[in-house]
Amino acid sequence: MESSEQNKSAWSGSTYQSWLNRFGTPAEAASKIQSDPRKRISSALTHMGDVQGKRIINLMGSNGNKAVALALLGAELTVADFSPENEQYALELAAAAGVPLRYIVSDVLELPQELNGGYDVVFMEFGILHYFTDLRPLFDIVARVLHQGGRLVLQDFHPISTKLISSRGTTAKIRKHKVDGDYFDQSLVEKEVSYSKYAESGTAEPEREKVYLRNWTLGEIVTAVASTGLIIKVLEELPNQSSDVFDKGIPKTFTIVAEK
Repeated sequence: MESSEQNKSAWSGSTYQSWLNRFGTPAEAASKIQSDPRKRISSALTHMGDVQGKRIINLMGSNGNKAVALALLGAELTVADFSPENEQYALELAAAAGVPLRYIVSDVLELPQELNGGYDVVFMEFGILHYFTDLRPLFDIVARVLHQGGRLVLQDFHPISTKLISSRGTTAKIRKHKVDGDYFDQSLVEKEVSYSKYAESGTAEPEREKVYLRNWTLGEIVTAVASTGLIIKVLEELPNQSSDVFDKGIPKTFTIVAEK
């Protein structure tokens, strides 16, 4: 099976049950998001400006947590993702939060032409790019669905942390880092699908738990965005945002903002 088909298959497993285990019922999750939707979007919101009335598409938006938060802030949201179980959880989440949500179950590289030029913002966040073995077609889609003057807001894990440095240890005193990777390695890496840690024991079929990922360098990502004609306005590299002591001095995430 080709890696892309295996990845799709993995995300069609016990996804819905995993989100129940992770976030609770859609009603419970909606209540938490409603209490502080801005916190759920975090620093990405500063790059979107006032989202009231904006049309935003969340590519590979998974279970809809971020999309529902943005909808609560007044944006008009579309999610595109290839997992029907993600769609189920997201639509129930939106209904519980009392906001409309359009969900398109599709490979993002095969989005319908009717979406062309229809969005003010394309939002992509954390753990998306590594599912693609060629970034150019993905960012071609981004450019296609944005209207003139529209904006891409992309956040992901920094390649230094995904390709070069491994970190071990759960407290600041024993946290250790080791340079044991090859930053320029282009091979696919086999990993367990990210939701599997929330799955109940025995609910996921072992052959469907694996995904194959291509970790990109920062240069490859920036070049792929720029090659579509999008103009990069911001490249922000960030430390560990959840701790002032863990991973000190190491870039953990990055944000790219680009405009059409």
